[in-house]
Amino acid sequence: MSDLVYGRHAVREALRGRREVLEIWATERAAAAEPWLAEAKVRLQPERELSERAGTRDHQGVVARVEPYRYADAYELARGEKPLLAVLDRVTDPHNLGAVCRSAEGAGATGVVVPAHGSAVVTPAVARASAGAIEHLPLAVVPNLARYLEDVKGPDLWVYGAAGDAQTALWDADLAGGAAIVLGAEGKGLRPLVRRTCDVLVSIPLAGRVESLNVSVAAALLLYEARRQRRA
Repeated sequence: MSDLVYGRHAVREALRGRREVLEIWATERAAAAEPWLAEAKVRLQPERELSERAGTRDHQGVVARVEPYRYADAYELARGEKPLLAVLDRVTDPHNLGAVCRSAEGAGATGVVVPAHGSAVVTPAVARASAGAIEHLPLAVVPNLARYLEDVKGPDLWVYGAAGDAQTALWDADLAGGAAIVLGAEGKGLRPLVRRTCDVLVSIPLAGRVESLNVSVAAALLLYEARRQRRA
């Protein structure tokens, strides 16, 4: 079995990541524009054939066949020293999951945790949207998100839920210790049971007229605030 990865950044990070890259196909134009492709064994193909292979025209002229993605153990991620987890509750859009993974990897997060049902998981579109960050960032899937949060939270790991109606602003929350930051889907928010599992609810104060931020933007703000507090 194997997976497909497409997009220049996604394929490049796959070559640098943990998965074995089995084959790479590229257009002549992409091969000429990307020096790193010269070091890889690339088979040249026309744009149309790459689109058929990838099932999309959003491949930027590069497609690769790689080993299947290996999911992490969610409990091991939570047992690390001062873990910083991004936990997504029913985020179904693969582009949002990919963007969250890109922000989480950039912020130095321990990993991302998603539920097994009603959530996006790793696909070629997620790898593309993450700009290849998924190749370096552990992602775990759990059968029951609320139960998982109940199991892992404690003195060394607090669960923070992102909620627009929360009274505590993100910069007033103590994110310097172990933290699992839980974000819900746009328009839906956190499910009631997941929300009740959180130790603290935090909000991102908005100065404009929009009612909410994209989940990937909210995740970036919260994760980088946690990183800032840890460095301080």
